[in-house]
Amino acid sequence: MTKRAIFDAFGTAVRIGRRTNPYRQLLRGGIKQGRRPHPGDAHLIMTLNLELHELAEHLGIRLPESRRVEIECALQAEFNSIEAYPDAIEAVAMLRERGVALGICSNLAKPYGAAVKQLFPSMNAYAFSFEIGAAKPDPRIYQALLERLDARSGRPTRTDAPEVWMVGDSVQCDRDGARAVGIVGHYLDRSGASAIQNLERFAGLTLG
Repeated sequence: MTKRAIFDAFGTAVRIGRRTNPYRQLLRGGIKQGRRPHPGDAHLIMTLNLELHELAEHLGIRLPESRRVEIECALQAEFNSIEAYPDAIEAVAMLRERGVALGICSNLAKPYGAAVKQLFPSMNAYAFSFEIGAAKPDPRIYQALLERLDARSGRPTRTDAPEVWMVGDSVQCDRDGARAVGIVGHYLDRSGASAIQNLERFAGLTLG
């Protein structure tokens, strides 16, 4: 049975080199206009399939043309600084050489999905929260990725724990959330505080 390996994106497979926080800038603009921040704002940003200016409209935040251009430039600068972790490139190569089906499952706003696909264009499937309308640890996003992976191989969707592995830098989302749906979830801590400190280690465990 073909094994499947799932990676989180930001903080795991890719990183932002220059943070400009465009969405934080947008929400701060809303505060200045009298819009009160809501605890669910971050969830909305990651689960609505909207560009930044469309999201502003959805949230009722007015963006004068000059301010829209400024925030979108900040977004582009952050986008341009996104890069792959070297150990992610190596781990993907190790797993692909052994025939493991590969996927990326990530909570992110719509503009960032393109960056992930540019850096890892040969993954078998992707599940991004803005596409699915659900964010980790919601079971629906893991299930969506499994369905996409298995559709590519023509096999029925199954969550056989020994055959589906996941890694990411969130205990709640990438270890515990994955385990709750039958995936062997692992926590990545590059500081050395967990059993998996780099993605080559994860690839080795997956391959057994």
